[in-house]
Amino acid sequence: MNPFSMNLSNFHSDILQQTHLGQLCGSQDLFRERYEILRILGRGGFGVTFLARDAVLPGNQLCVIKQLCPKVNNPRSWERSRQRFEKEAMTLSQLGSHSQIPRLLDYFEVNGEFYLVQEYVRGSTLAREIRRHGPKTEAAAKHVLRELLPVLQYIHSNRVIHRDIKPQNIIRCDDDGRLVLIDFGAVKEQFVQPGETMHKSATTNFVGTMGFAPPEQFSLRPVYASDIYALGVTCLYLLTGKAPLEFDHNSNTGEICWQNHVPNLSEHFAKVLGRMLKMSLEERFKTSDEVIRDLGLEAYLVSLTTCLSSQPLRGNVKKSEEPTDKYLPPVARTAGAIREWRTKLKQKQSHLPNNKLKGWLLSSSTMI
Repeated sequence: MNPFSMNLSNFHSDILQQTHLGQLCGSQDLFRERYEILRILGRGGFGVTFLARDAVLPGNQLCVIKQLCPKVNNPRSWERSRQRFEKEAMTLSQLGSHSQIPRLLDYFEVNGEFYLVQEYVRGSTLAREIRRHGPKTEAAAKHVLRELLPVLQYIHSNRVIHRDIKPQNIIRCDDDGRLVLIDFGAVKEQFVQPGETMHKSATTNFVGTMGFAPPEQFSLRPVYASDIYALGVTCLYLLTGKAPLEFDHNSNTGEICWQNHVPNLSEHFAKVLGRMLKMSLEERFKTSDEVIRDLGLEAYLVSLTTCLSSQPLRGNVKKSEEPTDKYLPPVARTAGAIREWRTKLKQKQSHLPNNKLKGWLLSSSTMI
């Protein structure tokens, strides 16, 4: 008996009966004389996904076969779904062999139905992790962000918007623990040239998940920052275990009221997460590079606070005794310059009469 056949559920019974691959589940017959169909992995608006074994390749490796859902009554909807499916194949091929994106193995049409074969990633989704083990700590959530933001950098540099980032579409690989971003069926290639507006008329219906998609995506104008918003909502789910629709929302801005659900979050990380979750595109991070940069600033916060201290330095250190070859990060150098300026300002203020001081401060504020 095929061990995978025991996992088949009644929920998918209609798919088993109505699709060719479903009828092959658990049998010894091979699809296209190559693939042994083991079980259904999932179903969605664009198709049905099956786990299969490649009987041709050495080692009979496991793979994933996605079939375009055949039950579409409207011919226009069918054509639109077919185009999305082809777009997914082209996108996966374009993105190449990134270790955190499933590799495209094959793509073909059989009797008017479309199939896409991908690398199988053995592991659990982040959604399942939260259901099993509960919410994550701030450190763990930051680690997830630092691992996924470079993936967004990569796909955005290839002019691709994922449009459906959520915990269910992020798998932690059992082999090495890496996070893999799946389900590029919702992708939209970005064809806007430099200097052109991002607000062109959309030619597709809404694609995404309620709560994870920002307002511009509902307006059919997704941008790279749309993926950043969805990643921010995903991070919020990791911290609280709550889906976005379970939160209250600000009646004026529409933003998620999340702050009271994670009261122990550090001030810096709360600011970063808050900016990722801004409804306004003007206030939200525009690129993954901006988020990575702001997350990286946290390492300098302690030294920056020390440099900006208003307490006098201990002892009288001569300039000749100060080390001149010690490297200081740019942030620390800037903070030192601010501190020195404040010291000189206080010295000047202490030596000026009150009437002259007022005039001097007025002229100084004008120059600033």
